Amino acid sequence: MINFEQKASYGLEDLAEIVRILREPGGCPWDREQDHHSIRRNLLEEAYEAAEAIDEESPEHLKEELGDVLLQVVFHARMEQEAGRFDLQDVADGVCKKLIYRHPHVFGDAAVSGSEEVLVNWEELKRKEKHQERAADSVDAVARSLPGLWRAEKIQKKAAKAGFDWPDVQGALAKLREETGELEEAVRAGTNVSEELGDLLFAAVNVARFVHTDPEEALSGACDKFARRFRAVEEAALAQGRRLEDMTLAEMDVLWDQVKEQES
Repeated sequence: MINFEQKASYGLEDLAEIVRILREPGGCPWDREQDHHSIRRNLLEEAYEAAEAIDEESPEHLKEELGDVLLQVVFHARMEQEAGRFDLQDVADGVCKKLIYRHPHVFGDAAVSGSEEVLVNWEELKRKEKHQERAADSVDAVARSLPGLWRAEKIQKKAAKAGFDWPDVQGALAKLREETGELEEAVRAGTNVSEELGDLLFAAVNVARFVHTDPEEALSGACDKFARRFRAVEEAALAQGRRLEDMTLAEMDVLWDQVKEQES
């Protein structure tokens, strides 16, 4: 039995202490076995669950999910403290210094006209801080662990800052049509299908960027729409005393069109 003071309310220091106890001999076997890689996915999943709580506009759910995200941060920091490289205080120190450095209009003498100039200054300061002397350096710095659509969008934005961009959405749409043709040819030939599909998706993200649409949100919305319509199609089939598995594609298409018509 660990000697730990039970409280009516706990703070950040208590969380750090609990994680320390869990990781030490006599703590939790599972927690002691973990390393950065084994719980890497947990950090991503908790971040997405916090994002879902934001979408739900549920303060209670958000409070819970932010706590789960915070636990992951403390857990990773504890591992580094055990290795003697840095601890949670170093993490806080680093982000505080970054915020002060990147907000010279608040903590220094710089003047800005509005939020747009703040973002421009932020990017410039970030490039200096990370010693990104060339445009390609900033492109290479985009995290490879990002979801593919977001990574593509960030890469395109970095390239656009250097002037490597279409003048308007028409150029992006033309490129999308070109990539569609190349994918069709690849499918016919049975070669380079994955590469050409990637090019098509990259081009689609470019269109999304020009029309100021988050590509991940657009795709998520398409997934929600498909799931909603698919359920409605199945319910319509069941109302006829039939299962989807027993219907032809043509018959299902008829129901699909009926569902779309009812939605419009």
